[in-house]
Amino acid sequence: MSRQPGSPRFPLTLRRNPPAWENQEPTWRGARPAVIEAALKRAQARPSGNWYVVGAADEVPRRAPLGRTVAGRELVIWRDAHGDLAAGPGACPHLGAPLKDSPVRCGALVCHWHGLSLGAEGKPGWRTLPVHDDGVLMWVRLDGAGEEQPLDRPVVPPRPNPARSVHAVYTGAGRCEPEDVVANRLDPWHGAWFHPYSFVDLRVTGSPPGDAAGTGTGTDTDTAEDAFAVEVSFRLTSRLVVPVRAVFTAPEPRTVVMHITDGEGRDSVVETHATPLTPEGHHAPRTAVVEALIATSERHGFTVARHASFALRPLMRAVAGRLWRDDLAYAERRWTLRTRQNLPY
Repeated sequence: MSRQPGSPRFPLTLRRNPPAWENQEPTWRGARPAVIEAALKRAQARPSGNWYVVGAADEVPRRAPLGRTVAGRELVIWRDAHGDLAAGPGACPHLGAPLKDSPVRCGALVCHWHGLSLGAEGKPGWRTLPVHDDGVLMWVRLDGAGEEQPLDRPVVPPRPNPARSVHAVYTGAGRCEPEDVVANRLDPWHGAWFHPYSFVDLRVTGSPPGDAAGTGTGTDTDTAEDAFAVEVSFRLTSRLVVPVRAVFTAPEPRTVVMHITDGEGRDSVVETHATPLTPEGHHAPRTAVVEALIATSERHGFTVARHASFALRPLMRAVAGRLWRDDLAYAERRWTLRTRQNLPY
């Protein structure tokens, strides 16, 4: 019983006599360091407009703020009287109280030390920051940290129709820099070897050139040309799998997108965003991984799944969390080798 991606009837394939892990086709020849490093450099050259993902859009309730640290800067995020996101420095301009612990009243932060009210219009010496809610994630613009030409809006990748999709957001953190997270995602060859519990039969069918100039120069077309294409099966049991085709692209320096182009869940995307928690050049850097899984399907049964999204989302987050326990170890190891920290040579 076999099936090629794109067949509309049976989303599953039964693998007959699957090879043992050690007998699968090695991928190290294709995973050339020059190809991965060149793709990373081209991604780093694309504009971000100084926008950083800070978490899931639904993390901020109406009457309580959320504290975050991005690039060493303490931030506070809350919802104004209209329910829109607002963001600003995390320290009260009066005596430095942590605003993440202050309640929200009538759309304004009320400092719990001395009662200073801080709204979206700001105060002298305390300016609010540009913030964006894309319906799945929230972004904040930090021009002092990014030092790029600011953009009015972040570079949000194309996504499936929200009315026909389910999304979940996983957040983790590791001791590395954003480039190490992005490099991990620009290495699709490691999937079936490093994550055999999730992926099998992985084959990279297309990769960008192994030079820093390459194709991508920042436009959507160039980004599409500067892509990694794969055929892979998601493992459900030891023999039952879901084969798909997918493409990995990096639309901006801290984002990698996996887009399922054929097979079950076609047009679904997985967005991986790497947000620095520590300032650039920190001796012990920390980076947050904020991964948005946005799933869609043309199958009638998916409508039922959407209505049960409250139960589906924890499962989606658990799957992402298991993968990132391994992938953060990959990113941390890459950072250690890059910087030679804590090594005797």
